[in-house]
Amino acid sequence: MNTPIIIQKKVEAPIDEVWEALTDKEKMKSWYFDVPDFELNTGKQFNFYEPGEEKKYHHQGNILDFVPNEVLKHTWCYPELSDKETIVTWELQPDGNGTLVKLIHENVDNFKALGDSFSRQSFTEGWNGIIGQSLKSYLE
Repeated sequence: MNTPIIIQKKVEAPIDEVWEALTDKEKMKSWYFDVPDFELNTGKQFNFYEPGEEKKYHHQGNILDFVPNEVLKHTWCYPELSDKETIVTWELQPDGNGTLVKLIHENVDNFKALGDSFSRQSFTEGWNGIIGQSLKSYLE
């Protein structure tokens, strides 16, 4: 089963502010992860870790495509744990006075052999918290 995880949440903020939160590495630190080498350029690689001093779970991505204020698509992998990768797509749409944020995480089952921390349920809970709590509270 390689059904993508799809999370949709409305954020009460203009689309340009949501886009900045997704693509400005200084703003990302406030609600997402500290991604010091993030650059919004197709083909650029970026790296980050779970919060905390232990540098747990090296995450790596490559920007595949983007359209400002509309879509950001990148790979998502754990290079020290697996040679497999997944695809994360952020889509933004105006919705009244706010923005509809849609996240699509494809091929999550590529990581199921890595254990419960990498399960479909764990990713679904994580993305719901990141978008529904962290991003919303940062922007609203």
